[in-house]
Amino acid sequence: MTFWDKILSNEVLISAVVGWTVAQVLKTILEIALNKNFSPERLVGSGGMPSSHSATVCGLTTTAGLCYGVESFQFAVSFVLASVVMYDAIGVRQETGKQARLLNMIMEQDLFRMNNEDFQQRLKELVGHTPLQVLAGAVLGILLALLIHQFY
Repeated sequence: MTFWDKILSNEVLISAVVGWTVAQVLKTILEIALNKNFSPERLVGSGGMPSSHSATVCGLTTTAGLCYGVESFQFAVSFVLASVVMYDAIGVRQETGKQARLLNMIMEQDLFRMNNEDFQQRLKELVGHTPLQVLAGAVLGILLALLIHQFY
């Protein structure tokens, strides 16, 4: 069995990667539909609807539970990881985005005309997620994992 055959036969890994990929594509489609703007950064960037972090870890956790059982260490580790990632997305990372928005507003004022190129670039505001974005990503990851499990 080749390396790629082994990778593609790993249902847990495939579920996580598919969760991330589908969420990123959906984010990009929503950006185009709502803002009439294609931003290639949306294909790989964080923040936005749905949360690709949540889709990834919930796909991982769901498949670990389906493959190894909810009593397994694989499920336990995945569940704890998912909890931390989703908590962080709603809490710390969302606050970071709010702070970036405020700092960008301050930097745009006449009071702060900085010559240094590093300070002229806007800070990234789409960093974290709202609870709804995290929930949508979680549901997406779980549903995709259930669908993928049907084919393995």
